[in-house]
Amino acid sequence: MTPHTPAQDFSGPHWTPELLTELEQGRSNGRVGSRIVSESDRVRVWLIELQPGERLPFHTHVQDYFWTATTPGRARSRYADGRVAEVTYDLGDTRHFSFGKGESMTHDLENIGDSVLCFTTVEFFGSANPPLL
Repeated sequence: MTPHTPAQDFSGPHWTPELLTELEQGRSNGRVGSRIVSESDRVRVWLIELQPGERLPFHTHVQDYFWTATTPGRARSRYADGRVAEVTYDLGDTRHFSFGKGESMTHDLENIGDSVLCFTTVEFFGSANPPLL
């Protein structure tokens, strides 16, 4: 996992002392969704369902995975490098991620829209890193 570097900027309205503490705890949190709906020796499938204003706490991805938006909506994510991104999702938007040995991504997910925001996330076992959960 990547340690903080001096170039990281955690100032601004989207970072609070509480969020920074949660970020540090999230570096070992492998709960990348709201709930697990299926698991085999090859994959783990998560559902994410966020009401308006609700957040999925900081968590860390270490397994290769993809997500698909199953509802349209808007979200904000804060990342371990200090970035904050706001994204509009369309139904069916999908993104794939791959991690080499020792690589990871830590972030949160906050529904900043006015409707329920849902994703399906599929993690692939056998990736370069052991799962956190």
